[in-house]
Amino acid sequence: MLDMSGSTIPAIGECARLMATAPDSTLGIAAVLGLVGKADARIRRVELHDELAGTPPVIWTSDEVEDEIDDEVDDKGADGAMAPIEVPILAADVRIAALRIGYRADGSLPDTTAFAAVANLFTIALTRDAALRALQGELTQHVRDIALQRTFIERIIDSLPVSLYVVDRDYRIHVWNHTRESGAQGIARQDAIGRTIFDVMSRQPADRLREEFDEVFASGRLQQFQMETEAFGEPRLYRISKIPMRLAGDAVTHVITIGEDLTDWKTAMDRSAQVEKLAALGQLAAGVMHEINNPLATIAACVETMALQPALQPALPETGGGSDVSGATSLIRIIELEVERCKKIVNGLLEFSRPKATSHEPIDLSATTERALFLLQHHPRFKRARVTAALEPVGTLWVQGSADQLVQVLIALVMNALDATPEGGRVLVRTRIDDTVDGTPRAFMEVEDEGPGIPRAMQAKVFEPFFTTKPVGQGTGLGLAICYGIISDHGGTIELVQSDGPGAHFRVILPIQGVGAPVVA
Repeated sequence: MLDMSGSTIPAIGECARLMATAPDSTLGIAAVLGLVGKADARIRRVELHDELAGTPPVIWTSDEVEDEIDDEVDDKGADGAMAPIEVPILAADVRIAALRIGYRADGSLPDTTAFAAVANLFTIALTRDAALRALQGELTQHVRDIALQRTFIERIIDSLPVSLYVVDRDYRIHVWNHTRESGAQGIARQDAIGRTIFDVMSRQPADRLREEFDEVFASGRLQQFQMETEAFGEPRLYRISKIPMRLAGDAVTHVITIGEDLTDWKTAMDRSAQVEKLAALGQLAAGVMHEINNPLATIAACVETMALQPALQPALPETGGGSDVSGATSLIRIIELEVERCKKIVNGLLEFSRPKATSHEPIDLSATTERALFLLQHHPRFKRARVTAALEPVGTLWVQGSADQLVQVLIALVMNALDATPEGGRVLVRTRIDDTVDGTPRAFMEVEDEGPGIPRAMQAKVFEPFFTTKPVGQGTGLGLAICYGIISDHGGTIELVQSDGPGAHFRVILPIQGVGAPVVA
C-alpha cells in the first residue's frame, strides 16, 4: 500500500517501478492511478486527462462506487458529496494533461504533495509518448513518401517506350517493366520477378545470355549491340544495351538491360538514303540524257524521212517469196512512236531538278491501253505469254491526264507481269468502271499475271525506290516507284491487291473525266 501521509520517496519509487514494468504507458498509468487511489480511503475516483494526445481519460474507481462516471468527475457520489482536486501536469511550463481526484468530503483535505510528485512522473511518460507519436508520424510520412516515390519511379519505367529489366549477380530479375509484359511474346511481371533470366527467357540460348551479363559484371562497361528477330511475324531490328549498376562501392551489383525497337528508325533512314540516291541518280541522268537527246533527234528525223518516201522503206520478205511493205510501214510507225516517247522521257529527266506541272487533257483510257499493247507486240517477252485484253469500248472511258505517261505506266506493269509469268502463261489487261467503293464511279486499269506472286512481307515495299524482287542485274527498282509518282500526279492511286496465292494483281484507279470528252488524236 502506498503511504500518502509520510515521505513521498518510497511512493514515487513504487510508481516509477510500475511505469517501467508495464507493457505500455496506458497500463502503467492505470496501475499508478490504482496505487494512488487505494492509498487514501477517501479517494473514490482518479482520472488522467492527456490533453496533448486528446485520447479518452485513464480512469480508476474504488470498489465501493457503484455508479461510474465516464467523462469527468461529478460533484456528487453514491454516499455523499464529492469534491474534486485537479493537479495540472506541465512540460516546459505548458499544460499537457491534468490529474483529477474525486474524494468523499469528511471535513479534511488530503495532502497534494504526493499527487504533485506523481504528476511530475506522468510528465515524463506523457512527453515521451508525445515524442514517440511525433516520431511515428514522421516515420509513417517518410514511409508514405518512399512508397509514393517508388510508385512514381515505377510509372516512369513503365512509361518508357523501351523494354527494360534488371538482374543481379545471381541472374535473378528485380525489375520488369510494362513493355516487356505487352505483345504476343510478353511475360507478366509476377511471372518474371524473382526468377532467373534463363527461366524467363528460355527461348534464348542460356550460354549466350550468361556470357553477355558476365562481360558487364566483369568489365563494368556499357555493352551495346544490334539483333534482328522475326518472333513477331516480320523482321524487326533491336538495339540491346546492357548497363552496369552499382548499389555501393565499385563492384557491379546489377545489370540493366534495355531493348529499343529500331525498325521504324532504320526504315526512315533507308528511305532518306534512297531519296539521296534518287537525287544523285537524277543529276547523273540529266547529264546522260542530254547526250542521248541528240541521237534520238537524228533517229526521229530519219524515220520521218523514210515514212514520207516509200522508196526508202525496206521491204520485209514474205513467206511466199515476195515482200511486205505494209509490215515495214508498221515497224517504222512503232519506231517513230517509241522514239517520240523516249524524247519525252528524256526531257522529263532533264527537268528532274526543276519539275513543272505536266499538261493533262481528256484521254480515252481504253484507246491509250490499246496503244501501249501495240507498242509491246513486237517485244520478245510479249511472245512468251498470252496477253489478253478485256477493255471497255473505245470512247466510253475518259480520264484527265497525260496519254504518254499512262502508256509508260501500263508498259511498266505489263513488262513486269511478262517477266514473272512462265512461258505459255496468261497476262490479263483490263479497263473498267467501278463504283463499289463509295458510290463514285472511277476508272480502273488492271494488270494480272500468273507468276509466283509477291511475298506478303514484301508487298508493302513494292512502290519504294530501288526495291525489286528481280535477280541482281535484272531490275533497277525504279519502275513501280515512277509509276506511283505518275498516278499520284493524276489524282489517282496504284495498288497491289494483296494475296497469299500465286500471281500478282496491280490496280490503277483514276477519276473519271465524264461523258462527251473529246477524243485525243
